[in-house]
Amino acid sequence: MHIELGLDTFGDITPDATHAEVIRNVVEEAVLADALGIDFIGLGEHHRPDFAISAPEIVLAAIASRTTRIRLGTSVTVLSTDDPIRVFERFSTLNAVSNRRAEIILGRGSFTESFPLFGFDLNDYETLFEEKVGRLAKALESDRTGSGQRVYPPLGPAGLKVWIGVGGSPESVVRAARYRFPLMLAIIGGDPARFRPYVDLYERTLGQLGSERLEVGVHSPGHVADTDDEAKEQLWPAYREMRNRIGRERGWPPTSRAEFEREVEEGSLYAGSPDTVARKIASTTRLLGLSRFDLKYSSGPLRHDWMLRSIELYGREVIPRVRELATSQILP
Repeated sequence: MHIELGLDTFGDITPDATHAEVIRNVVEEAVLADALGIDFIGLGEHHRPDFAISAPEIVLAAIASRTTRIRLGTSVTVLSTDDPIRVFERFSTLNAVSNRRAEIILGRGSFTESFPLFGFDLNDYETLFEEKVGRLAKALESDRTGSGQRVYPPLGPAGLKVWIGVGGSPESVVRAARYRFPLMLAIIGGDPARFRPYVDLYERTLGQLGSERLEVGVHSPGHVADTDDEAKEQLWPAYREMRNRIGRERGWPPTSRAEFEREVEEGSLYAGSPDTVARKIASTTRLLGLSRFDLKYSSGPLRHDWMLRSIELYGREVIPRVRELATSQILP
């Protein structure tokens, strides 16, 4: 089984860096990923001070101009507060600029700042997404068949891969199957095994709809360094700051080093040496039957040079090891 291995970042603000510097650093990180043969890079859309990327397609276009093979997408595009036709136009343009390397991961987003920013009512959270997914799916179908109202530039015969990102809602899983979109599971904490029922629901719904099997992927955070201890010591302060900042907004208690260690050992934090991270990714891949795994390599104010080293180890050592384990009969 071939597994695609990608990266994600939200452009987290790093120590002593401006938003503009972080965006330029993200481009450099993507150029390195491309040189290493990493399959995909996804940029998250956020509209808040702790993340630098609010217009991912523009940053992706900059990356496209300096890369040749890495696939370029979002993680995620917050469709609820966007216009689906403009989303199509932006990504069909990116697809042209990048020579057919664009993807979209659609989502409702775990943050809600875009609702008041763009004049939407948060009470319409669910209905807006459903309506706009339908409009985008219709535009994609018109492009594929050449019928109905066309949107330009056209995508061409290969079309555009569009995923739906799901954080834990069965309704979202069913929606992805109903529109025949691949499923991307955002697993940011806890045992990844708890998401196996969502994969089963997705595949069962596809079967009931008479659809062929479609891809399933996972997005999870992590950090790679030369040793397990180094990875954890680099990641812990940045993880703590990000987790507690978001926790204060959502009424969560402060995190602890013990909670962090549990996430590394048993949960969905893929931090450690290349072999440790590779074994954990391979285990999740087998458990959930994945065709792609995307590591969110930025976590709060983590240093840019540490992220570059993490990307290097991921590309040079983790990816080959995951693929070796994925074809082995011995469980990692």
